[in-house]
Amino acid sequence: MHERPEDLAALRAVIDASYEHAGAHLQAIHAPERRLDAEALAEQLTGMCLLVLATTTRDGHPITGPVDGIFYRGRFHFGSSPDSVRFRHIRSRPEVSATHLPGEHLAVTVHGTAEVVDVGAPEHAELRQTLLDIYLPRYGDDWLQVLNGATYARIHPRRMFTFSMPELDAGAPPAAPPTDRRSSA
Repeated sequence: MHERPEDLAALRAVIDASYEHAGAHLQAIHAPERRLDAEALAEQLTGMCLLVLATTTRDGHPITGPVDGIFYRGRFHFGSSPDSVRFRHIRSRPEVSATHLPGEHLAVTVHGTAEVVDVGAPEHAELRQTLLDIYLPRYGDDWLQVLNGATYARIHPRRMFTFSMPELDAGAPPAAPPTDRRSSA
């Protein structure tokens, strides 16, 4: 966990405000006992986690694709080729959405603004070291070429939603879904 007290406080404020403005349907599914608070989220999101990142084309069409996500200092970070479609979109339209959905037991969705981050800059040395700590054991020294040739961004969250049912990860049978009292009959 890389979050400092101020990171957790900011993350807590975003999560709380997100649910205050969420619709009734989302709030019914994401009942308070199924939400991760800032501390639990930071503890859960260690290492690399796959994200589905959504950007938009010039004519407003959404486009999604997988990226390696790193949760660092209360924000998702991701990298790609500097000439990738996703970074061309981000440079023109930085509003993005991303979801980490490793299975039915956990879902984290963020809506916000992507900011390009220079991981070679001294002010981002801790982020760079975190990336090295995660990827070098996994891929070896060859990964340094990837790091040095990639562009990275962090998502400044405007809204963030968390959902956790750890009992589904343990192989337990799923609980009955909440009853939707609205009927089409």
